[in-house]
Amino acid sequence: MSTINPPKALLFDVFGTLVDWRTTVSYTLSTQAALALNSPSSASLPPAVRLFASTISWPDFAQEWRDTYKSFTKSHSSPSSKSKYAFKTVDQHHYDSLVRLLADHNLTGLWSPDQLHSIARIWHFLDPWSDTSPALHDLSKSFVLCTLSNGNVSLLPFSPRLQRRGRTPRSPGRAVRAGSRASERPQSGEGVRVSDHLCGEGG
Repeated sequence: MSTINPPKALLFDVFGTLVDWRTTVSYTLSTQAALALNSPSSASLPPAVRLFASTISWPDFAQEWRDTYKSFTKSHSSPSSKSKYAFKTVDQHHYDSLVRLLADHNLTGLWSPDQLHSIARIWHFLDPWSDTSPALHDLSKSFVLCTLSNGNVSLLPFSPRLQRRGRTPRSPGRAVRAGSRASERPQSGEGVRVSDHLCGEGG
C-alpha cells in the first residue's frame, strides 16, 4: 500500500480474515448437540442418531458446512448457471445445507425445525479474532472501512456507505468490486481490498 498516495477506503473480506468462523460454528454445533442429547426429549431419539451425534467431529462437520457455500456461489456465478437455479438467500442456503448434511450423517431429528433455523443463523454471530476489533478501531481513524463479503454487516463496525448489499450471493468479482467503488465515495482506485486468503474463497 502506497504511503505517498494512500487509499481512502479499506474493503475487507470477513470470513477467515476478520472472524474465527471455525471456532464459533464448531462450538455452536457441539454445544447444541450436547443440549439435545441431554434434554428430556432425547429419549425419543433413534439410537443411531444418538450414537452418531456423540461420535461425530463437529469441527469437520463445520468445515463441510462451509464448503457447501462454494457450490452455492458457483450456481450464481455466471448468466448461464443463474438461469438454472431459483434465487436463494444466503440464510436459506445455510439452513438447507445444514438439513442436507445432517441427513448425510444420519443425524436427522437431532434438532427441531426451529432449532435448525436458530443454529443456521450462527453465521450472523461469528466471533472476531482477538485483535480484529481494536485493529479496525485504529484503522477507522485514517480510512473508511467497509466489507466486500457476505459476512453480515452487523458483525463488525463497518461504514454503511460502502456495504455490498443485495448484489450477488458470493464473494465479489471484479465487476462487483468496481460497482461498489463507483457508486459511492471514495471513487474507484481509492480503495484497497484486504484479505488473508487467495481467490476470494473466504477462509
